[in-house]
Parts: sequence; structure tokens; C-alpha cells
Amino acid sequence: MNAADGGATRIPVSTPGVGHLRAERPFPTSAREAVADRALRANLTAATTRIRAKRDAAVAEVPDWAELRAAGAAIKDDVLAHLDTYLVRLEEQVTARGGTVHWAADAAEADRIVVELVTATGASEVVKVKSMTTMEIGLNEALAAAGIEAVETDLAELIVQLGDDWPSHFLVPAIHRNRREIRDIFLSAMPGVDPGLSEDPAALAEAARAYLRARFLSARVAVSGANFAVAETGTLAVVESEGNGRMCLTLPETLITVMGIEKLVPRWADLEVLMQLLPRSSTAERMNPYTSFWSGSTEGQAFHLVLVDNGRTATLADPDGRAALRCIRCSACLNVCPVYERVGGHAYGSVYPGPIGAVLSPQLTGVAANPTLPFASTLCGACYEVCPVAIDIPTMLVHLRERVVASGAEPAAERAGMAALAWVMSRRRRFDVALAGLRTGRLLGRRHGRVRRLPPPLSAWTATRDLPRPPERSFLDWWDEEGRR
Repeated sequence: MNAADGGATRIPVSTPGVGHLRAERPFPTSAREAVADRALRANLTAATTRIRAKRDAAVAEVPDWAELRAAGAAIKDDVLAHLDTYLVRLEEQVTARGGTVHWAADAAEADRIVVELVTATGASEVVKVKSMTTMEIGLNEALAAAGIEAVETDLAELIVQLGDDWPSHFLVPAIHRNRREIRDIFLSAMPGVDPGLSEDPAALAEAARAYLRARFLSARVAVSGANFAVAETGTLAVVESEGNGRMCLTLPETLITVMGIEKLVPRWADLEVLMQLLPRSSTAERMNPYTSFWSGSTEGQAFHLVLVDNGRTATLADPDGRAALRCIRCSACLNVCPVYERVGGHAYGSVYPGPIGAVLSPQLTGVAANPTLPFASTLCGACYEVCPVAIDIPTMLVHLRERVVASGAEPAAERAGMAALAWVMSRRRRFDVALAGLRTGRLLGRRHGRVRRLPPPLSAWTATRDLPRPPERSFLDWWDEEGRR
């Protein structure tokens, strides 16, 4: 529960058919505000450093980690290559076991299906297992508009919900909140809480447990996501660490699972690989404390599976970008990303933050809707090194940057600057004149060895980057004078 003091909260806009994927503001604008929050940066650094160390230790225990990683990537690529076949097989198996499968082309259709299913039960409240897909489609807002209350039962998600906030991390959604803030949220928004509630983590967890237990026992409908779905058996899987998922999956009379169509694995045996990769990469555990499997309707419980596209087939059609659909939502890439460590999750403006969000959100919505996210990276490659299914995020970011430029969505100043540079470099004489002009820049930066400040519009560069002091002579000068000897 360690998090920052006073980090700015920004809720992404919800667009029909898209959900919480379209950034409300450009990443540079949001990131500039986040970087100015020193407490946020300090707490993010402390939290991600701790998570990285635990993850590295857990992975080091596995002698064949590289082979497991390659196997996980191969399994997910097989799914993407035969997605149509596996989805039909999954539907057949779920239906044969008493479940009902619904297909949703986008966020709006998925929301409508779930609202109709809940309304048909007569329930005015649902309990929820933590789910990135339901956040992606804006399900809580859709339920609220229909007069149905959605209660998040994961502790961190509950904190975010009661605080009228937005998650900033896959694994630790309330990473930007500290104990004092959590206590204040519980005191102001949690009915029946002891006014003398302390900041002790055990006391906070017990307050949440007491509040949620009453909701579990009265709930008639539950909504979950799914970490995996097995095509050959129709089995769904949810892994979690608190037991709230097990309560949601077993107690209510109706269970509705909302799942992205890419979450499939072909065979039950494939879980052997992915169930080793996910917990070690996510929670740094050998296995999750609670791992739940179910196939269709069980013990009289009605089961509905809502399969959501929402831009996934468009992503699948891009041979240079489809590997993003391998993602198993472990959050390892967030914990090693130097950009995420300094700006946090809210700056990305999407339910998917960090490096994977920088590639996944623009692909699901189209780059025109999120033109700045592909540039939210240093391309250092750390995200690729830790990804348990070997998604080459840096290469994908370069590909998406190219698409942003091709679409004309890049900033006008950058477009004009590149056009001017192309004009200068198209003729040797122009280039020589430009190089001669650059030598006058040596008048700047004499004290520090770099140019620290330029006038507008060039100030946009020096405000965020170092500009080296121009050299005494260019390579071409050297080549003309000495290189040909």
C-alpha cells in the first residue's frame, strides 16, 4: 500500500465502442505534470525497485526460464495464427457444459450484453473480480447508468473505486496512494467503518474484509475477467492472491465472465507453461495463492461468457503489431520502464499504462486516437528483456511511430522541422552552409559543455533534453582535411 502523496488523478474519457482506451490529453502534457510530483516519483521508484528485485529472485530459481519464455511465446503465437478455430472450439465446449457464449464487437456491445444479463436477474448490485477488460470497456460506468452498482472486491481496486480514482498499475492499481490516504478514503466512503481506524495495513485490510464479506454473502450476480481460457475443454482460469476471486466465482447465482478474445490457450497442457510464467513475472510468487478453474455452469450456477473484440482483430491484421496480443497482463514491463517509474500510470491516459499500453492502446483504437503514446519510451529494451512471452515492444514502438507519421498525426512543429531538415540535407551546398552556421553555437554552452536553454520553439527540446555543444569541426571537415590522406 505504499504510494505517493497527492498524485494528480486523471480519468480517461470513455468513448462508445472504444471504452477507456482513448487518451484524453497528449502523453507529454500529462507526463510533465506527473514528473513535477516529487512524492509520486519517489514512491514509484521505491515500489518498482522492490517489485523488480522480487521478480528477479523468483525467475532466477527456474533453470529453464528462457525455454519457458520461448514456449509461452510459441503458445500465444499459435493462438493468434488459429484464433478463429480456437474461439469456435471454446464456444462449443462452454455451451456443451451448460454455459452461454456472447460475442461483442466493441465496448458498447459488450456493455449492453452485460447490462441486459444483470437486469434480467433483477439484481441491482454485482460483485466484481479484478478485470482489465471490464475497465477497458467502461463496464462499471455502463452498469451505473442502468442503476446497477458494481462493487470491486480486490483490495487495491476497492481503494481506487471508493476514492473515485483510476488504476495506475496492472498489479498494484493503488500504487499512487499511501496508507494515510487509504484510511481517509475508507473513513469517508466505506459505510460502517470504525471512526478510529488506524493506518496500519492489517487494520485497513480487516476493514475492507468486513465490508466486502457482507457484499459477498448478499450478491446474486458476479462479474469476472479471465486470465486464460482453454479451447479444448472450455475451462476458464482466474489467478489472484486475496481469495476475493474465489468468493465471487462460487457464491453468486449468476456468473458473467468478460474476456478479450486473445486470452485463449489451445490445450489444458499449455497452462503448465503459462502458470509458471505469470505468477513469477507478476507477483514474484512460485504460484498464486488462489487459482480457480471452472467449465460452464457448475452446481446450478448460470454462467455467461462474453467474448470481446474491441479492436483486437484489427490488431491481429497487422503483422508488425499483432504480437502485442500475446500479453498476459503480468506488469513486468511497467516495473522496469524508466518512463513509467517517473510518470506513473495515469499519464498514459488509458486503462493499459506502461510500455505494453504504449503499443496496445494505439493498436486497439488506431494510432490517430493515441498518437503520442508510441513516443512514451526511451527504447531502452528493458521491457523486452523481462516480458515472459517475449513481446518485442521497442521494435513495435518504432513501427507505431512510423504509422503515426504516415497518418499525419504527429505534431505540426515536428512535421515542419523534419521537412526543413530534409530540404537542407537534399543538397550538399545547403548542408555545408547549415554546418557552418552550427559552429556559431559554440558560443553557447561553454560553461557546462552543453546548451542548456534555447529560445522558442527550440526551447521545447532543451526543456526536456540535453543539447551537446557543437564540435569544433564536423566529420565532413575532418574528412576533407585529413581523412583522405
